[in-house]
Amino acid sequence: MKKVMIGMSGGVDSTVAAHLLKESGFEVAGMNCRFFCEDEALLHSGDDMRDAKAVCEKLDIPFFVSDLRKEFSDCVIADFLSSYEKGETPNPCVCCNKHMKFDLMLRKAEECGYDNIATGHYAIIEKDTNGRFLLKKGADTGKDQSYVLYVLNQQQLSHSVFPLGNLCKSEIREIAENLGFINANRKDSQDICFVPDGDYAAFIEKRTGKTYPYGNFVTREGKVLGEHKGIIRYTVGQRKGLGLALPAPMYVCEKDVANNRVILSDNESLFTKTLVAKNINLIPFDKISSSVRVKAKVRYKHQEQWATVHQTDEDTLFVEFDEPVRAIAKGQSLVMYDGDYVVGGGIIK
Repeated sequence: MKKVMIGMSGGVDSTVAAHLLKESGFEVAGMNCRFFCEDEALLHSGDDMRDAKAVCEKLDIPFFVSDLRKEFSDCVIADFLSSYEKGETPNPCVCCNKHMKFDLMLRKAEECGYDNIATGHYAIIEKDTNGRFLLKKGADTGKDQSYVLYVLNQQQLSHSVFPLGNLCKSEIREIAENLGFINANRKDSQDICFVPDGDYAAFIEKRTGKTYPYGNFVTREGKVLGEHKGIIRYTVGQRKGLGLALPAPMYVCEKDVANNRVILSDNESLFTKTLVAKNINLIPFDKISSSVRVKAKVRYKHQEQWATVHQTDEDTLFVEFDEPVRAIAKGQSLVMYDGDYVVGGGIIK
């Protein structure tokens, strides 16, 4: 019998995933990982932990708690802070999946005698004829999470299970209601887990102890348009919240960290056809030896667009889109697809 440790967040997805694993004949245990360090988040995490424990008791499976707050702070939050300070717009879920959920949690599971881990992600893992593990989009296109999983390597994919990949969210809630789970109608989390109020700037200032100085909004030509309230408060493509009275709409197109300037442009100037990505991970193969045609997206909610990709060295991709793409932001992830299958991706630089 295959032994699997499922990450139990306390939400409906991981709850139903645990149930499905047990029904499929796995020897299942649940693990609630404590990641957060802020007071409000810790309180929320405590509620999650109680719900996760109650579900495990109902399913009659072992329950473990792993306190990973320091590791999460040193890895995910530190990367988030560093990225923002460099003028980037990071996606911490990508970092968390790579280093915490599918690395550290897997090691914690192995210490408890479980060789595999499972999560409630909406994605599918398949094995090709050569024995290589592939990552595929989840059946529910509105919930598909393959974008934030592109970082998983072969070792991680080979020890991971996604029980919800072929199901839709409505089916998940129906299963939970029929089984009487306490979280059947619990609202999905929308924000970054460690910034539940969405105020990234306040979180960054609190964690770093720094005050980020005011500076100038300028045009591409350097004309001063007004004063910004700290460079960490803005992201590429932003129009609202600039606090400027301008004759025509203008958008953040670049952050000049060295000179503490936020550069504004018209909407048309936000479109570009090329990008460079680093920290790359490829799934169906180890290297792109010649140019490949893919559909690619530059942020989680972005509509995939056709592009040609070249691998220029061991850790760099050069991507050229067929049509210009709006508001490509440094720090976000480029993710490439071949149909429903994830080719891989990297961090936009």
